[in-house]
Amino acid sequence: MKEDSAPHRPTAIDLFSGCGGLTLGLKQAQFNVLAAIEIEDKACRVYAANHPEVLLIDKDIRMVQPFELLHSLSLKPGHLDLLAGCPPCQGFSRIRLLNSSKLRRDKRNVLIDEFARFVAAFQPKFVMMENVPGLAAYHRFQTFVRSLRRSGYHVIVEVLDASAFGVPQRRKRLVLLASRVAAPVFASPSPVVRTVRQAIGGMPQAGTSGDPLHDIPERRAERVRILIEMIPKDGGSRDNLPVSMQLGCHRRTDGFHDIYGRMAWDAVAPTITSGCINPSKGRFLHPAENRTITLREAAILQGFPRNYLFDSSLGKEALALMIGNALPPPFITAHAREIAAATALMPSMQRNS
Repeated sequence: MKEDSAPHRPTAIDLFSGCGGLTLGLKQAQFNVLAAIEIEDKACRVYAANHPEVLLIDKDIRMVQPFELLHSLSLKPGHLDLLAGCPPCQGFSRIRLLNSSKLRRDKRNVLIDEFARFVAAFQPKFVMMENVPGLAAYHRFQTFVRSLRRSGYHVIVEVLDASAFGVPQRRKRLVLLASRVAAPVFASPSPVVRTVRQAIGGMPQAGTSGDPLHDIPERRAERVRILIEMIPKDGGSRDNLPVSMQLGCHRRTDGFHDIYGRMAWDAVAPTITSGCINPSKGRFLHPAENRTITLREAAILQGFPRNYLFDSSLGKEALALMIGNALPPPFITAHAREIAAATALMPSMQRNS
């Protein structure tokens, strides 16, 4: 009998897929992404444009029956290699915790239970969850970890900085890896840090590039335009402005010094958020030009390739939200490669059990 020489491609499902950052990272690690689930219509449109071969379920995950999905994918419990996702837990972001403890009761925080429901049904060989560091103290997350261990999974949890894994951005995230077939391991940090200059230094002129995502115009009040022009290039901030030019709200607080700040060419970017197109939301001014970074530059700093499709007709705010919420593909790729390598070492009988 002739042996099948085709390399094994591990399978994965992406829960809470957003615009596809996790799926892209998995595909770059040679995973075959079978299906994705996402409730937000605009994010689904971007996902489908970039990953048309993936079965995309455009609905509330609470309305999806995992055993029906298993059947539609011709899978049995235990056959899937990786179940991955980032359940929305907005109440546990650092800034929201600072603002109000009531945000801990955000209804989206319970979606971690849906992740657990899919794990119980699929019994995947590996599980990957990524989220904000504050989630570690949440009782639902702790219950999820205990349930994994009771089900025979080896679990590791760590807060990692995406800038150590090829992403030109400082972004600390909680990562959970679990496996019932091998000891899970995180990727080793890269010895090379990718900077803002390396990521977006060669971008064409915004506004005339021919890329709609890079050409969306800014509209600023005259006072704000003057203020931006006065902030020193390459890492300057509002602290460098004369008192007469500082906004009243800035003079009344000793925090949030990144507001109206410029990125530095030879450092990593700050965490890209949904406010990345607004200078009042953080250090989102271009290092040299008198504007915020464009949505294309934000996507690149998140680790998306320049040709990733984002439909500009969806609106600037909606696109900023999905880009800011995305999982950086290189960060996912680094850890997914460790999982892929582990699945490749499994005997063929174990892969199908």
